[in-house]
Amino acid sequence: MPYARITGTGGFLPQRIVSNDDLAADLATRGVETSDAWIVERTGIRQRHIAEPGTKTSDLATRAARAALESAGVTAEAIDLIIVATSTPDFIFPSTACLVQANLGVGGAAAFDVQAVCSGFVYALATADAFIRAGRAHHALVIGAEVFSGILDWNDRRTCVLFGDGAGAVVLSASDEPGILAVRLNADGTQHHILCAAGNVVGGQVTGDPFLRMDGQAVFKLAVNSLTRSAREVCADAGIPVSSIDWMVPHQANIRILNFISRKLALPEEKLIVTLDRHANTSAASVPLALDVAWRDGRIRPGQTVLLQGVGGGFTWGSILVKI
Repeated sequence: MPYARITGTGGFLPQRIVSNDDLAADLATRGVETSDAWIVERTGIRQRHIAEPGTKTSDLATRAARAALESAGVTAEAIDLIIVATSTPDFIFPSTACLVQANLGVGGAAAFDVQAVCSGFVYALATADAFIRAGRAHHALVIGAEVFSGILDWNDRRTCVLFGDGAGAVVLSASDEPGILAVRLNADGTQHHILCAAGNVVGGQVTGDPFLRMDGQAVFKLAVNSLTRSAREVCADAGIPVSSIDWMVPHQANIRILNFISRKLALPEEKLIVTLDRHANTSAASVPLALDVAWRDGRIRPGQTVLLQGVGGGFTWGSILVKI
């Protein structure tokens, strides 16, 4: 049975950078009060990238995919599986993965989307790992991509200050040596209401509330407890102590959540990969974007053990332990 290893990473962020001061000034014109100090204190976010009107998730995903393919030294023609994790697809259908495949100028490989909100990339990577270990794929392109700015209520400062747009990707390849060491995926559908965008299209009309809504305190508590437990479980599955992790690449939601988890796991904060201050919360894109940053700046190196974690609406969460 083959193993699956990450052989390349890629990321792409829209050119437009919106600082907290820029955002506060824009919100003031809507009668919404906030400030750089208020946002930084509560979240750790200092800026975010926002896509220009008309930008599609598939556009960002394709750019990240090409960067990952170049990093891995793999051609698009060699890819036999494409999975895109997103909550903001271009269309109801076809899938964003099929659109990325078309943009890459190839066809024939399996392509589909995964929807687990901010846990999406972890779910997608686990799915690709299963395909490769079953011998059903040799090179998989796994992408997390979002244009979350399109589903934000810009009159709600509790949510609109938190998110940004972007895409991250990895190439996962069959290998004789272990790469994905262990996986834990979980969900609790009874908590679906604490983070949701409950609108839908019926008869050509939007029904319900199409904007993202969140119970921040409930999300905070569930995220910290779930991810702490998940980290311990996935390390136990792999037969290694939590203390042996070289890096943790968590979902970039809130700096307080990240710090709480690291303390509960007794992991030094220096082992956290944090891009939240620059990227904000990019949902399914946050983990692969942070991984790509640390991969390219040399912090994450061959032989190291890395914990990837996602948590999001559904309510979903998951952990993947990776040997680079």
